[in-house]
Amino acid sequence: MTQEQWQIFCDFKKDFKQAIDEWSVYSEKLMVLQKEAALAAKNPLYSFETPLVYNKSLDEITQSDEIKLIVIGDNPGKDEQLKKNNRYLVGQAGKIAQGYFEKNAELGIDFRKNVIILNKTPVHSAKTSQLKFIEKSGGPEIAGLLEKTQIWMAERTARLHIDLNQAVSKAERPVELWLVGYSELKEKGIFEKYKTCLKTAYAKLSPESWDKVYVFQHFSMNRFSIDLKDHFKEKESLLENIHRLGLLHKQEIFGL
Repeated sequence: MTQEQWQIFCDFKKDFKQAIDEWSVYSEKLMVLQKEAALAAKNPLYSFETPLVYNKSLDEITQSDEIKLIVIGDNPGKDEQLKKNNRYLVGQAGKIAQGYFEKNAELGIDFRKNVIILNKTPVHSAKTSQLKFIEKSGGPEIAGLLEKTQIWMAERTARLHIDLNQAVSKAERPVELWLVGYSELKEKGIFEKYKTCLKTAYAKLSPESWDKVYVFQHFSMNRFSIDLKDHFKEKESLLENIHRLGLLHKQEIFGL
């Protein structure tokens, strides 16, 4: 990263940590709701440790690393919230994602060095769908928190993406943003607020940067790879196929 990009990234990390600290006043109530949601869904027992998760992997990125991609998952799951981790996409889905980039070296992306991994909300749940239970059972206070975190993540992530690209020279590879997992971005989905705020942020700050945003199925269960295979055209390169698919799903979710 250039010095300018590094400062942009460090400012983002600082703001993100501060936001997590502010939201952590809800941790006790959230943990009760997270346990209730997992029990209601009959999830296998696991250790509930971090109700709101900051991604510590961000602190392992150095100025010498080139950021090529921002990946946006849903929210921290069982593995991500463990104190020994407190990192995003380190469970099975993360292993599949890392393996995909290792297998397809022509993309030129090291998933742990060239990628900033964020979520639509830092609020943990064993399964993303359980956020609906947490929102409904937590009353206006927790519903407001879930909305507030989505707004912050959408607006601040858009600004991070835009600022990083504005600090890239024309000769360098622009940073792309991939939204992976889009079912809950649809109307009445748990992340509908994130979707609306993200699009609004780009329209307000830098409409041209919206062209570098792509939408995909999640890495979990190999859905990303299966979807790409179903839409693959041999006459196009791997990256061209990925971009075409990402734009197709982007149009489905966000419209023209």
